[in-house]
Amino acid sequence: MKKRASLPDTNFILRYLLRDNEEHFVEASVFFENVRVGKECAIISESVLIECLYVLTKHYKVPRADAARSLGGILIYKGIVNSDRELLSKALTAFAESTLDPVDCVLLQKSVLEGHTVRTFDKGLLKQL
Repeated sequence: MKKRASLPDTNFILRYLLRDNEEHFVEASVFFENVRVGKECAIISESVLIECLYVLTKHYKVPRADAARSLGGILIYKGIVNSDRELLSKALTAFAESTLDPVDCVLLQKSVLEGHTVRTFDKGLLKQL
């Protein structure tokens, strides 16, 4: 039987990364430690990852590279079972190394890894394609 995965939302991930609410941090850190060692499975959805990047960089003023590194660190936990983990990891790297917004980074990596064509008028994205 396939193990069921948890779907942490943006708030749950942010409490873990920011440690700005001790009670929530404790619960989230126990969960993510279990995910890190593979005792529990989790899927980080693309939309949650993007929202985390926006909140970290816009609201909390975390530098892009630091936000991408923190979220990328979670994606390599043993219990992360995303089928799109490689794509999301590469999108985080692109986000850290460019001025593209997170959605454009995901589109860029879908284009590179899966051979899809991106249709856009965004000049910054067009330069990367």
